[in-house]
Amino acid sequence: MRPILPILAALALSAPAQAKPALAPAAALKAIAHCAPGAACAAHLPVKVVVVTLFEIGKDEGDAAGEFQLWKARAKLTARIPFPQGYHDLYYNPETQVLGIVTGMGNIKSATATLALGLDQRLDLSHAYWLVAGIAGIDPAAGTIGSAAWARYLVDGDMAHEIDAREIPAGWKYGYFPIHGDTNPAADPLAGKAPAPENGEMYALNPALANWAYRLTQSTPLPDNPSIAAARAPYVGFPAAQQPPKVMMGDQLAAITFWHGEKLTQWGRDWVKYWTNGQGTFVTSAMEETGTMQSLDYLTKIHRADRNRVMVLRAGSNFTMPPPGVTPADNMAHENAGYSGMTAALEALYATGSKVVTEITTNWSRYAKTPPQ
Repeated sequence: MRPILPILAALALSAPAQAKPALAPAAALKAIAHCAPGAACAAHLPVKVVVVTLFEIGKDEGDAAGEFQLWKARAKLTARIPFPQGYHDLYYNPETQVLGIVTGMGNIKSATATLALGLDQRLDLSHAYWLVAGIAGIDPAAGTIGSAAWARYLVDGDMAHEIDAREIPAGWKYGYFPIHGDTNPAADPLAGKAPAPENGEMYALNPALANWAYRLTQSTPLPDNPSIAAARAPYVGFPAAQQPPKVMMGDQLAAITFWHGEKLTQWGRDWVKYWTNGQGTFVTSAMEETGTMQSLDYLTKIHRADRNRVMVLRAGSNFTMPPPGVTPADNMAHENAGYSGMTAALEALYATGSKVVTEITTNWSRYAKTPPQ
């Protein structure tokens, strides 16, 4: 007969290891404090929603608000998590399990910060929803400042060929045209069918999730005031621009250059139509979305994120073109002195986005495994 102790020892070695029970958020916060950012960590902080903001003006509280400040204060993101591998430290609410990040402006910062976040072993983002909430330019043909738009498509405006406007051949509609499109666009470079967006030229979001977010929030009252009413009044001939702010659907064009003007706004409309094969509508213009989404695509492949849980909400802080009778240069100078709809846009982002965040976190048992339809 074989001795019993060696047999039991062998059985113990061959038995599958029992998974450790997940730590409660408060305990996980204390545990990850002992883990170096970017290093291996046995503890994992559970996250239900990541709120992605792009910039803050000054301090995180107590001064003029940028995109993050309202979320930090009102969503009670009080627990600071050092994040030296990114642009800005993270903040977390252990009760709701909402995490806030400020990526920094532009596609490069948004992409690198998002990738760094997704690879951070202190965090469990495997079931997290992602809400990008930022201000934007808005096409006066589609909406008005202070409105908040849920996107179905994210289109990149940077990957292109360009000829200086002063050297465009006669008859060309644009000197800026797709890098993998027609290389001799004598008529209209955006008239044909777009190639497959294999280089990140366009991302289609989960349409069911975008539509769900819109239905949930479409009746949300958004702030209106005499200041933004005065700013939209000169847009005679643009009925959508002269209406009070509202929650709407509208697609996002991301380009690192802050462009402005009637001709570039028409290019934006055509560019979005081209890359979405006529399915998308240009509504908002910003700088970060395709960088953020590229990283989330990569993270999805290693199960560190889920691209089907990504929502993008942009609120108009300024128009993408001047009103009739004003030059683009004069209007851009005026807007750069202070966006006419900045405060209203920030309030609209929180009023609209927080409804979605609250619905997901308070009904987590319903949404943990399957995104809402």
